Amino acid sequence: MSPRGVATPDVREQLFAAAERVVERQGPGALTSRAVTTEAGCAKGLLHAHFAGMDEFVAELCLDRFARTAAKARSLSDRAGQHTVAGNIKAVALALFDSGGPAISGLAMARPGAALRIREALEGGAPGFAAIQEAITGYVEAEQRLGRVAETVDPGTVALAIVGTAHHLLMTGWPGTPDPRPAITRLVTVLVGS
Repeated sequence: MSPRGVATPDVREQLFAAAERVVERQGPGALTSRAVTTEAGCAKGLLHAHFAGMDEFVAELCLDRFARTAAKARSLSDRAGQHTVAGNIKAVALALFDSGGPAISGLAMARPGAALRIREALEGGAPGFAAIQEAITGYVEAEQRLGRVAETVDPGTVALAIVGTAHHLLMTGWPGTPDPRPAITRLVTVLVGS
């Protein structure tokens, strides 16, 4: 545990990772500032020293994870012509479900203050599902130009189906529900082949 007055390196990520572990293990109802700081092994007031409250913390956690997945999606264009098309897309789609994605997303929607902060950030240009959809569309178009995806495939529809399904599974999943990864894997395979 970090003693008072000692700087905690990369405190945001430390707290975010702790929150994900708490939610995965005990469900969204267990997420409190005390649970997060205890899990992180840091001072009890550290969360409130960096965030105005739990709504801001949850919103920032979700936005951070969206930004990570969007960055991974943007890197798809670098993979055009490499590995398999389905495998490349699956890696991005499945990243949405890493680290308690369904529970964290559901938690954000259950907290009106967090949901409002997330919506405002997305409207202000923060990367989210739209950025991921755009990146998948561009990637499928690039693979079409290389002849690895049939010309009859509509890249925008593929991206919308993947992102829309991921969004649905995130909003309807919680600890104890079936793992959403097999459904996403099957969808990607159906849409673009193996």
